[in-house]
Amino acid sequence: MITPRFSCSQTETSVVVSVYCPSVRASDVELNVDDTLFTLHINPYFLRLNFTHALQDDDEASSASYDPSSGYLTVSLTKAVRGQNFEDLDLLAKLLAPRKSERTEETPLIEVLDSQESVSQDDELAARTEGLSLADQEIFEAAENDWQIKQELPTSEPSLKTSVKQSYGFLNLYTGYFQHVEHTENEVNELGADAETSRPSERRQRRLKHENDKFDEEHYIADFADDEYIVELCNWEHPFSSLETDWSYTEEEKLSMLRLPRKEYLISPVQNHHLYLTLLMLLFSYAYDSRTTQKDPTPESPWTICSLTAAFSALDPAPYTPSRNSSSGHFDVDELIATFATSYRRSLVFPLHRSYALAEACKADVASFLLGGRRLVVRCLLELKDILDHHDVYYVYSKIWLADFCLWAQAYASDEAFAQLASVVSSLKVPKSLLGWDLDELEALVDDNTSRESDSDDESEDEVEQMLPAQI
Repeated sequence: MITPRFSCSQTETSVVVSVYCPSVRASDVELNVDDTLFTLHINPYFLRLNFTHALQDDDEASSASYDPSSGYLTVSLTKAVRGQNFEDLDLLAKLLAPRKSERTEETPLIEVLDSQESVSQDDELAARTEGLSLADQEIFEAAENDWQIKQELPTSEPSLKTSVKQSYGFLNLYTGYFQHVEHTENEVNELGADAETSRPSERRQRRLKHENDKFDEEHYIADFADDEYIVELCNWEHPFSSLETDWSYTEEEKLSMLRLPRKEYLISPVQNHHLYLTLLMLLFSYAYDSRTTQKDPTPESPWTICSLTAAFSALDPAPYTPSRNSSSGHFDVDELIATFATSYRRSLVFPLHRSYALAEACKADVASFLLGGRRLVVRCLLELKDILDHHDVYYVYSKIWLADFCLWAQAYASDEAFAQLASVVSSLKVPKSLLGWDLDELEALVDDNTSRESDSDDESEDEVEQMLPAQI
């Protein structure tokens, strides 16, 4: 079956689904509405959409019409609650996601039929309690009063692995993509032929060593001293930062969403928390490339994006510090600083323009993207994916990371979490001392040298002025 191109809109009373299915017989169309689920089948097309609110299976109010000249089938579905707003109708991947299964509460397996004997046993139970130790009495009272005693599962031995391969990518779902990496021109791969077998701890160690080895003090000082072009890049305003709220996805973006794989993820709260952190790195890389190219990607853009993203080039995603609130939905300032510090470090090592001020501007862009909510974040991810998809080597990172992130951002991420992140990131300070290269000292050298040159020029001017009367 083929998933057709479609778009959704709404009125006060209905949801309108426009489906492109040319050269079909309208009499063969099969439509079905089941609460929030809408299905359409007309050979060879099949479409299943899961809306956020319930629809009404009303043959009288609902309607469908087919225009053979344009090839569009327009279906009008009645809302169960008149005037209810259906959110995220333009997030096509979310609409295509399967409906989540509802777990029913388990009923008790034991039913108490008669409690007469329990009264006669109270005295015996009290006598036994008197003979218990203090710890035993605490447990007994906790059970009797339904107190919550802290419990910890014993640490088990790691499971036996029969393969040396290590998983990587989105939720560690992928292996085998770097088996023949030695035969490809993958210049951003920092693990080489060990990409398939390196453990996460080894990847991080190798990444840090590679960054320290590649840091060039002279390059950083040169960009800091001659910062005229850097200032222009920092002053440039990203079009998305002033985007109106009523914008809509382009047809190309809609097609990209339809081409995403159909997946359903079983994500724990901790994993979901870590995905938000890794997303910050993706948005930072996108912001850097957008600023340095004025949002006009060049042939070097795929290399720049992959080099700036540790999850790509070193297969080393966030978190970079122990997270205390991973399962609570809150973000610690320390873990956010550590995440951006990783992106800052890479922006000062690999690309052409290496400036702390430029990294700060990119962080501000990330905050504005997050403030735009899921729709804007998805748009940024789709642009990232499109850039990598057109590269003959780096498309692999789109396969193992970006395709899944585009799905996750639509169906699993929340605008509330993005708003919280935007608030924290906008006021976040990433200290230079945390980056590990004594940037303050390097910048002080430039400032001292500049001040000496200015003093020398002033002295030369004074000497010239003193000599002029004598010459006259």
